[in-house]
Amino acid sequence: MSRLKGKVAVVSGGNSGIGLAIAQRFVREGAHVFIFGRRQEALDKAVKLIGSGVTAIQADASRLADLGRVADAVRSAKGKVDVVVSNAGFTEQVPLRDITEDHFDRTFDLMAKGPLFLVQKMLPMMSGGGSIILVSSAMHYMGLANHSTYTATKAAVRSYVRTWAAEFKDSGIRANLLSPGPVDTPIMDSQATSPEEAVALRKMYANYTPMLRIGRPDELAAAALFLASDESSFMTGSDMVVDGGVCNV
Repeated sequence: MSRLKGKVAVVSGGNSGIGLAIAQRFVREGAHVFIFGRRQEALDKAVKLIGSGVTAIQADASRLADLGRVADAVRSAKGKVDVVVSNAGFTEQVPLRDITEDHFDRTFDLMAKGPLFLVQKMLPMMSGGGSIILVSSAMHYMGLANHSTYTATKAAVRSYVRTWAAEFKDSGIRANLLSPGPVDTPIMDSQATSPEEAVALRKMYANYTPMLRIGRPDELAAAALFLASDESSFMTGSDMVVDGGVCNV
């Protein structure tokens, strides 16, 4: 398999969950992948899982200085970027009455400010045929209680790809959204207070999904591969929803 042979990809949050699955699939398809995240231990584990063809950088996707360091490392090592995947994120359910400025800022800094400035930093190294993929969520189509800030950031990145599709129309660079439904990742565990609660949470999400199961990270990686490759060469400004039907049924 070599749909990304010779390509250079950058994946934020590539040390676990969907981001790690995307990085693994991209490397198998011939790309060299730069992953970055805040936790060095998780980055080390990811590198062992991926094997060759990966460079890990400890960096916070919400901090512009860190994004600049990532861009400098990519520029120094490869001099170009073909695919950018903005995936870093977290879920913190908070009722409107309890939202604090700190919660708002942490959510928007990572999942709305971060993607924009990540793309801005990588853009000078991109050329025709480049692909930008922002990982959103099917929740931006829905109204779920206690998700005011989370879903607002996901709606923001939906707007970004529409705007960038128009802005990049003469460059050959494409920008698309990937919107997962419930997926079996460590984020689910972070929402539970015990292993038993995590099992119950997964069962709840599975029952809520028309396909009666939650998604697998590799299923999202397959969709990301399509958006990264020339197979999606006539797609830009689009939202690819991979959610088991949860936002449409």
